[in-house]
Amino acid sequence: VELYIDAYLDGRDTPPSSGLGYIRDLDTFLENEGWGRIAMVSGRYWAMDRDKRWDRTHKAYEALTLGRSAVTGFFDDPVQAVQLAYNAGETDEFVKPRVMNTPKGPALATIQDGDGVFFFNFRADRAKQMTQALTFDDFNEFPREKRPKLAGFATMTQYDSSFNVDVAFPPEDVEQTLGQTVSEKGLKQLRIAETEKYAHVTYFLNCGEEEPFQGEERALIPSPREVATYDLKPEMSCPEVVDQLMEHWNSGEFDLIVCNLANLDMVGHTGIIPAAIQACEVVDKKVGLITQAVLDRGGRMLLTADHGNAEEMIDAEGNPQTAHSLNPVPLVLVEMGREGNGGLRNGALCDIAPTVFDLWGMDQPSAMGGASLLGNGASAKEDT
Repeated sequence: VELYIDAYLDGRDTPPSSGLGYIRDLDTFLENEGWGRIAMVSGRYWAMDRDKRWDRTHKAYEALTLGRSAVTGFFDDPVQAVQLAYNAGETDEFVKPRVMNTPKGPALATIQDGDGVFFFNFRADRAKQMTQALTFDDFNEFPREKRPKLAGFATMTQYDSSFNVDVAFPPEDVEQTLGQTVSEKGLKQLRIAETEKYAHVTYFLNCGEEEPFQGEERALIPSPREVATYDLKPEMSCPEVVDQLMEHWNSGEFDLIVCNLANLDMVGHTGIIPAAIQACEVVDKKVGLITQAVLDRGGRMLLTADHGNAEEMIDAEGNPQTAHSLNPVPLVLVEMGREGNGGLRNGALCDIAPTVFDLWGMDQPSAMGGASLLGNGASAKEDT
């Protein structure tokens, strides 16, 4: 059995030029083992789009199936191929698909009839489009010049319950999530975000459940498609997201609204500080409007994040820092009569749902971990 690896570079959740070291290490390991070759390198911008920009997926697909590089050149060494990309001004995320060649010129390896493919990305959202392109019989997002008849296709985790592929690690059933419990109590909830973060307020927040719970509605606002990267439009679709949020909030229809503002993460990932500043200004203004609307109707709001990004954009050597930071994030409770962060204790992300139920005067489900951050109860993470 021959082994070929099509390597997708990150440069977004890792330093922007760290991929060269990973490719060098992998290439050395394969050479020492005497089995396996790197057949293609590509930045995640092309191979792992999640915003339905199928033209990007198409370029990576042609590299995988046709051996067609997105740039002119002869590449017989993956380390050299990445270095040449750097020389051309491409950082890891944006490395154009480059296919390794044999000494005589043709591609070293492409995905062929009878091949088995293992997609070992563990996260679903950025793996879906390429999985669809390689496995769906009914696929119309771009013309497939070649559709290999695969012996098998396996994924590390379940990318979508409707995909007809093998899964190495099926999902665990998580009971009594926030959304499920809100639904079972007969309450109505809304999830709202632009495309880039829509999966986060739906699929991820529901612990891998694709379908909405009873009483759960969803609002998807398209992310801007007229720009290649969001430093060119730092406001993204935040104004439209907040406009719809305010409309739904003022309707009084929902007991719980979960909203994501994507700017500080998505623009922070570009490493362009002036653009990140503009993104901060947009979000700051919109959060002010949301806060006032919540207070005007006597509501409550929890404001938080699950990681940092835009607050730390230069590393210790003075280079752009495009990855997530490890800084603690705030959790602020907005309610008339409360000051500061609303009197919340330090805790962890798993404490947020119990805090929501505590604010409603409800007991948290027995199967739910974490603890309310109100009062003096024990949290999942002791105060520091």
